[in-house]
Amino acid sequence: MDHALPTYYFISDLHIGGDDALGVCEFEDELVTFLRELSAKSDEDIELIIVGDAFGLWEFTKIESTEKLEVLVGQFPRIFETFCEVGKAIRITLLAGNHDYELACYPEFVDSLKAYNIHLEQTPAITRKLGDRRLWIEHGSQHDEANRVLDYGNPYAQPIGYFITRNVVGQAGQRSQRGRYNWLKDIQSVYPTEDIPCWVLSNYFYKEMSPLLRWIMLPFLLLFGFTMIAVIGSALEAIGVTESNIFLNNRLFEFLGVFGSLLQLVLTINMVIFIELIILAVPVWLIFRDATQSAKRFGLVLDPAELTGQKEDNYLEAAASVFEANSDIAAFIYGHTHTPSVRRMGECAVINTGTWIKQFRPTKPRFGILPRIYIPSYCLSSFCIRETGGKIVIEYRAIEKTPEQELTWFQRLMASYSRRSEIEPVPERTVLP
Repeated sequence: MDHALPTYYFISDLHIGGDDALGVCEFEDELVTFLRELSAKSDEDIELIIVGDAFGLWEFTKIESTEKLEVLVGQFPRIFETFCEVGKAIRITLLAGNHDYELACYPEFVDSLKAYNIHLEQTPAITRKLGDRRLWIEHGSQHDEANRVLDYGNPYAQPIGYFITRNVVGQAGQRSQRGRYNWLKDIQSVYPTEDIPCWVLSNYFYKEMSPLLRWIMLPFLLLFGFTMIAVIGSALEAIGVTESNIFLNNRLFEFLGVFGSLLQLVLTINMVIFIELIILAVPVWLIFRDATQSAKRFGLVLDPAELTGQKEDNYLEAAASVFEANSDIAAFIYGHTHTPSVRRMGECAVINTGTWIKQFRPTKPRFGILPRIYIPSYCLSSFCIRETGGKIVIEYRAIEKTPEQELTWFQRLMASYSRRSEIEPVPERTVLP
């Protein structure tokens, strides 16, 4: 290896800081260890580039502008002490994201962060040289309509995402500890954000709903699938296709005694509800179909999965434009969307640096029509890019971290853990010519 050439490390979307319950960094130990590991690599010329959203400045709603950094340092003294210590051995470069966009607006932040050996770049994108080629680095929020800043560097040119974050995520941090479980603070981890209503419904049902009400509803919700079979069977009985008294007047109910009578009552009520839903299904489906078509005519997308795909396409298009305009660019590096990936585009690569905050995987329950269960996980992603033997080598590393047990016993019972993640695995090593 030619140690004269620089080695670049990339992380992004740490989202450290915020009001009240957001003022906790659950991966602090892992971050400190990661930084110290880099400083110990004395045989390499290392630059760590944090690709935006290192801090959650938007999530501070009680203070303004440069005061936010002072509060942030007070919340996480160990992290900033480590930045200061490690920054003496390696160069630490910070780009502003959308959640810490104010870093790009006030010159005072440059000197304030320099005190902790963090070099702040107040531009939307930067490049770094690697042999005869360059790396293009940006946070990526400029390709997101809800978070794009038209007048970059103007503190008053905040995008719509700023107001959403202040009024949703910031307020969630202030109110999270009022719940039965401190879950509302994790709203910033839900991606795409269009999935937030389903996530809130899930947490309400499993964690906030009155236990008595939930236990009353459970038999009906759990047996709803069997009710569909009972309705069909009863219809077949009525027209003489099958034997009578199998589904609702089965001798098994008599054998089970009181429990059998309750089960029979639940099934009967469920059947009545199910038949009513069938009657209503046709007009409701027609209205929903028409509303969906109207939304698409206005360019709106209602499916979070489809919306995520459209957002990722924006970055591929942006990367293609950069590659076309700059023949020496080898990689387009961005964050923002919290999903690590490496995608080849000819002799170039498009790299998403992922995130360090908690992520959720929505999973259908094992049976019944219960709300989806959101299983927490971590994927503390980092990338290393260097030139070796005349080729550019991209290395991916995911630091393992097991989340604390946040699911209720009923969620753990109903969750289908065997379902594989739909996220495409990131190759540990990619080589560019």
